[in-house]
Amino acid sequence: MNLVPPGFPPRTTTESGESASGNGRAPPASSGIGSKWAALHEAGAVVCALAGEEPEKSAAEIRNFPAMIRDATPGRRALAENGIDDLIAVMEPGIAALLAVNARGIDATHAARALWREFVAARAAVLALAPPSGAMGPLRTA
Repeated sequence: MNLVPPGFPPRTTTESGESASGNGRAPPASSGIGSKWAALHEAGAVVCALAGEEPEKSAAEIRNFPAMIRDATPGRRALAENGIDDLIAVMEPGIAALLAVNARGIDATHAARALWREFVAARAAVLALAPPSGAMGPLRTA
């Protein structure tokens, strides 16, 4: 099985904690969340395949999370961003290790299942930070 890990978006801050854009301002709270969220789910699909699990269907709460978190309080947005960054920090080396083991012809199914369970649990914790939405998804204004 040849699986290539997805590329994660680059960090948006410098070592000193300033914005990488150089304008001295922090990026908007929602900038990058959508792309990081999408990259995480591409990575999750790789782990799911290595684990031999059925691909999960994208639930509305997962698809709408980037839009939903914009409506959250600044504290919850910060927690969500940190949770996403933490999950990226777990997934990057995890996928690299799984692919290295798989490339050597060693069965990585059990390790992939463990990483998959960790991903699902951490994602659920991040999803819990979003404010509740109605049956029609997040509030959209013109």
